[in-house]
Amino acid sequence: MRFLSSLTAILLLSGTFGVAQSTSAPSQTWISVGPDGGDVRTLSADPANPSRVLLGTSAGQIYQSEDSGKTWHRFVRIGKGNDYVVDHIIFDPKQPGVIYVAAWTLESEGGAVFKSIDNGHTWQALSSLEGKSVRSMAIAASDPNTLVAGTLDGVYRTRNGGQTWEHISPETSGEIKNIESIAIDPSNADVIYAGTWHLPWKTGDGGKTWHNIKSGIIDDSDVFSIIIDPKRPDVVYASACSGIYKSESAGELFHKIQGIPFSARRTRVLKQDPGNSNVVYAGTTEGLWKTADAGKTWSRITTTDVIVNDVLVDVRSPEHVLLATDRGGVLASNNAGASFEPSNLGFAHRQVAALAIDPEDQNTLYTGLVNDKRYGGVFVSHDQGMHWKQMNAGLEGRDVFALRKVGTSVLAGTSNGVFILDRDAACCASTKTAGLERWRPIDRISNETTVTVRKATKTRKALTRKVVKPGLLRARVTDVEVDGKKWIAASTQGLFTSSNMGRTWQGGSLLGHPDLSLVRLSPKLMVAAGRNFLLSSPDRGETWREAKLPKVIASIRDVAFSGDGSIWLACREGLYRSKDDGENWERLLKLPVVDLASVFYDSETNHMLVTAMKSTEVFSSEDEGQSWQHRDSGWLLRSITNNGGRLLAFTAFDGVVIEKLATESAEAGTVQRQTVSSAR
Repeated sequence: MRFLSSLTAILLLSGTFGVAQSTSAPSQTWISVGPDGGDVRTLSADPANPSRVLLGTSAGQIYQSEDSGKTWHRFVRIGKGNDYVVDHIIFDPKQPGVIYVAAWTLESEGGAVFKSIDNGHTWQALSSLEGKSVRSMAIAASDPNTLVAGTLDGVYRTRNGGQTWEHISPETSGEIKNIESIAIDPSNADVIYAGTWHLPWKTGDGGKTWHNIKSGIIDDSDVFSIIIDPKRPDVVYASACSGIYKSESAGELFHKIQGIPFSARRTRVLKQDPGNSNVVYAGTTEGLWKTADAGKTWSRITTTDVIVNDVLVDVRSPEHVLLATDRGGVLASNNAGASFEPSNLGFAHRQVAALAIDPEDQNTLYTGLVNDKRYGGVFVSHDQGMHWKQMNAGLEGRDVFALRKVGTSVLAGTSNGVFILDRDAACCASTKTAGLERWRPIDRISNETTVTVRKATKTRKALTRKVVKPGLLRARVTDVEVDGKKWIAASTQGLFTSSNMGRTWQGGSLLGHPDLSLVRLSPKLMVAAGRNFLLSSPDRGETWREAKLPKVIASIRDVAFSGDGSIWLACREGLYRSKDDGENWERLLKLPVVDLASVFYDSETNHMLVTAMKSTEVFSSEDEGQSWQHRDSGWLLRSITNNGGRLLAFTAFDGVVIEKLATESAEAGTVQRQTVSSAR
C-alpha cells in the first residue's frame, strides 16, 4: 500500500517560514504529523484581533492560532538559528501590525529584540540589542513607543519604537543586572520595576536613579514576574523562588502571600484577569494557582505535574484561559480554570529520537520521544499520523532512543535498558483497562564464561567448565536491530544479543569499546559504531575487527549500506564511503554540506539520501555520490526513511514529518487532523 494513501484526511498545517525561509520554493513539501504538544514558552493575543494568538517556543519557532488557541500552524522562525528561546511576544496596542519579540539563546549569552511591522511575516533584529540575552520586556501602556528590555547586563529602554536603545541601569552596578522581569507603571512610563536574580529594583525617573525595593522580601530571591494593577498602580505583585509577594505601596513594602505551599513557590509567571483585578493567576513549577480575592486566599486549579510558563486570559471572555506549559503544550479552559484540556492541534514541538514502521502494516507508525517525561515515551498511529495514542505506561518517563516492531511485540531502547510491549502484556489487561498495556524491562544478562575447576599438572589435564555470569542491562540503549530470530542492542554498556526473545542477553564490550551507539546489518556484514570508531563482523557477530577510519573522523552520526554493500558514514566531518568492508575510505567531496545528521539508502529508487544538522535540505544522489541534487524540506531533519514510496522523517524539534507531493496540496487541507493521547 502506498504510504499516506489517505493523505486527504490530513490538514495542511504549513505557514510562512519567516526570515529563515528559502527563497526558492521546494518542488515537494513536507508537513508535520505530530505527535502534537511539547514545550511552550509564551502566549500573546493580538489586541486588534484577540482570536489571533501567537505561541513562542525554545527553538525560535512561532506558531499562530486564528481561532483563540483551538488549532495552530507554524507561522515564522525568528532569526537565522534554531536556538532562540522566545519568552516574550508583545503586540503594539495602538499600531496594528507592529509586534516585538524578546529572545535569548540557550548555548550562549546571546539574544536580541526583533520587530515586525507587517503582522509578523518578516522580522528585523534591532541592532542596539543584537547579541544581548534579553530575558524580559514590557511596553508602556501610556506610550507604546516606549519599551523596556531586561538583559543579563542591565536594563535598556527605547522611546522611539526600538530604533535606538539606551542603557538606563548603572553600567557599573553589580546588582542591577541579570534582569528576569520588567514592569512599567501603566500611568507613568518613567516608573519601571526590574526583578533580578537576586532582588527587585525600581526607578521613578526613567533610570536616572534606582533603589532596591526588598522590604518584606526574603533576601536572595530570584524575581521571576512583576505585575502592576492597571486600575490601582500602587498594587504590585512579585513572584520569586521564595514565594509570591504583594505591595500596596508601589513596591516600597511587600508582604508574603500565604496559602501556597513552599514546594510550589517557584512561580514563573503572574497574570491578572483584565476584567477583574481581584483575580490573579500564578503559574508555578507545581501547577496553576488562582486567587479571586486579590491574594487573600489561593487554590490550585491544575494537577501538580503541570509546569506553567505563561498564562493568557481572553480579554473578551475571561472564562477562556490558555496555559503555556513545559512538555504538555497548550492547556485550555473555558470555565475560568475549573478544568483544562490539551489544545495542541497543529502544534508539535517534540524532540523525536526514534521512528519505526510496522513491517506488516505501513499505516502503523511508532515514535519515541526524549525530554518529555510523562508526556513522552512512545506514541503509535494506525492511520499514518492522523491520530496518535500515547503508550508509555511502564516506561516511567524514560527517554526512548530506538524502536523496532517484531511480530506482535514492540522493542524500545531507552535511557535505562530495553523494554518490550508484547501480546502477553496486552492480553493481561481486563476489558475495563483495555488500552493500558504496560511496557516491561527485559534486562537480564546471562553471559557464559569458562572457569578452571582443576589446574593442569604433569599427569593430568586441566579441568574447566562453563558457568553463567549474571548481570543487568541497565545502560542507555540507542539502537535496536533484528537479525532473524536474534535481537541486537547497542548501548553504553556494550553490544548485546538475545536469541530467546529478550529473556536473556549476552554480550558486553567489543574490542575494548563499551560505548556503542549504532548497529546495522547487510546481507554479508554487521557493523557497530561508536562516536569515533566502527567495528565490523563478517559472521553475524561471532568475530569482530576494527575498521581503519580516517583520523579526521571524530563524530559518527549514522551508518548505512548501499545496494552494492558499501558502507556509508554520516559524520560531523562529512560523508565517507568504503567499498571493501571498512579497509579503505573515501570522502564524498561533491556533497555540499558537512556536519551531517543522517544517511539512508532508498532501495526503491536506488538513491542515497543525506540530511545535515543545520540545513533543511534533503540531499539526494543516484550515481554513488558523484553528483547531488537537493530540495528544501522546510524542517531540520534528523533521520529519513522510505515508507511505501513516500519519505518519512523525524525532526530536531518539530516531531514527525512526511513528504507531500505538490499535486496533493489541494486535497490535504480538507479534513482536520486530530491527535489523541491516552495519558491526557
